[in-house]
Amino acid sequence: MGKCIFCKIIKGEIPCVKIWEDEKYLAFLDVNPVKPGHTLLIPKKHDAYIFDLEDFEYQELMLKARIISKILKTKLNPPKIGMVIEGFGVDHIHIHLVPIHKSAELDPNMAKPASVEEIQKIADIILK
Repeated sequence: MGKCIFCKIIKGEIPCVKIWEDEKYLAFLDVNPVKPGHTLLIPKKHDAYIFDLEDFEYQELMLKARIISKILKTKLNPPKIGMVIEGFGVDHIHIHLVPIHKSAELDPNMAKPASVEEIQKIADIILK
């Protein structure tokens, strides 16, 4: 946990561009987005594997993902929001929510670094 980048983000040790937060979860824009608006939803409690969660925790996380996806769809107007959960890049449960316009847009090889300005511009649209 001490080296977990997401735990450091939660503690405020590493900055992020938050688009949503409650007492148990945090959603922020990915700095290496597959598409503009690519959002990461994480629980504030460190857990490494989604299928180790208690049933109520799993259900709650999925409900939060639905809330964030509705925000992204409303503000950014894509036809769909794609969802990916794999957990290899960071050993902390995280859901990728990505605005998509056609199939095959969730390829992680399409990710590229975004500038702070690009990320903030998208955040401003989402938070407006």
